[in-house]
Amino acid sequence: MINIKYNSGFYYLKSKQKLNTSLAKSWDFFSNPKNLFKITPKHMNFKILSDFNSMYEGLIIKYKVSPFPFIRVGWTTKITYVKKPFGFIDKQISGPFSLWEHEHKFEKKNNILWAYDVVKFKLPLGFIGRLLAGKIVKYQLKNIFEFRRQQLDNFFK
Repeated sequence: MINIKYNSGFYYLKSKQKLNTSLAKSWDFFSNPKNLFKITPKHMNFKILSDFNSMYEGLIIKYKVSPFPFIRVGWTTKITYVKKPFGFIDKQISGPFSLWEHEHKFEKKNNILWAYDVVKFKLPLGFIGRLLAGKIVKYQLKNIFEFRRQQLDNFFK
């Protein structure tokens, strides 16, 4: 389930996915930002520029990504919250959005592991940004998270 809604000046993307793995293995995968390229579509030319060995609050991660063909942008995020093995939050410091806060949450219920993504984001240029790019960005994000869903299903068979 992937859902994107607009409310009070912000977009909210919510995703829920069953993972066929343990809480510990899901944490090992998701807490290593180097695994992001495995669940990001190839056409986005995603590349991590930072070097690190573990996730911790305050970690700064720099990326390059192509959100559209022939457009390459820098993106820097900061890990603002970590609660091993249940989740973490990354927040954009600089990049293509006016605001990007991504919460990753893992929860075991009735012997099933669920992964939740909640992204609060805001497009640049206010109303003009929403008018010109809102539908395109929503479409792209749904595709990215659907690709992620498929890759995770394959990875955690």
